[in-house]
Amino acid sequence: MKLLNIGCGTVFHPAWVNIDLVSSSPEVQVCDIRKKLTYPDAEFDACYSSHVVEHLKQEEVNQLLAESWRILKPKGVIRVVVPDLEAIVREYLKALEQVEAGVKEAELDYDWMMLELYDQVVRSFRGGQMACFLDNPNILNKDFVFSRIGDELENHVARKLVKKSLWEKLKAENSFWLIQKVRNNIAKYLVTIVAGSEAKQALEEGLFRNSGEIHRWMYDRFSLRRLLERAGFVDIRVCRADESRILDFNSYNLDIVDGKVRKPDSLFMEAIKP
Repeated sequence: MKLLNIGCGTVFHPAWVNIDLVSSSPEVQVCDIRKKLTYPDAEFDACYSSHVVEHLKQEEVNQLLAESWRILKPKGVIRVVVPDLEAIVREYLKALEQVEAGVKEAELDYDWMMLELYDQVVRSFRGGQMACFLDNPNILNKDFVFSRIGDELENHVARKLVKKSLWEKLKAENSFWLIQKVRNNIAKYLVTIVAGSEAKQALEEGLFRNSGEIHRWMYDRFSLRRLLERAGFVDIRVCRADESRILDFNSYNLDIVDGKVRKPDSLFMEAIKP
């Protein structure tokens, strides 16, 4: 089988062709997934993307799904994983009802669900208010947060404990992004001189919002199914994290790692190319 992991970030498997805008490993190929994919028609048996399409503009998502349809073989499987808007809203409403009923212990759950709803849409700095919440070493509702984001909680703590030198940080960046950073710093300097500090702040926010961290849209089971239908896919199903029509999917440690769901806050959906 030939398998394509689209927008893999740091979650990939050597049995797959792993692509992303920025390579996090020699096993990850650099590819602008917002444009036409450089693969022939009917090349792959399965395409997979996890927490990717919500970062793309609507027209980019439509193109990516159309490209996925093109490069899949007949009867090929597409698996799309996104933050589950429906589940987020239901948990938000549950927490809202509890705090309105005077349950003080539910306030932190309410605060967290507000972050899940809005933070990655409106944030203007890396990690946003969600990172500030997770930076608290004594999170009182840790069990609830863990139930929402799983090992991402522990991974965030671990990343904070690792102190990298400037040289290590530079080595971790690829040349394209280093050049981009230099260009951005020059642009910010020039904007400050010409238009002042407020204009510089506006430029910084604009650059951040185009960095790939922002959620451009959110999806539920209806909206994601409709996108897949419009792209030409059939037999569209919501599935569990440990359930897939991709052969031996759980062995790749993409959605299930050490028997646990990697992204518990997710909607998992699969469809078939006819």
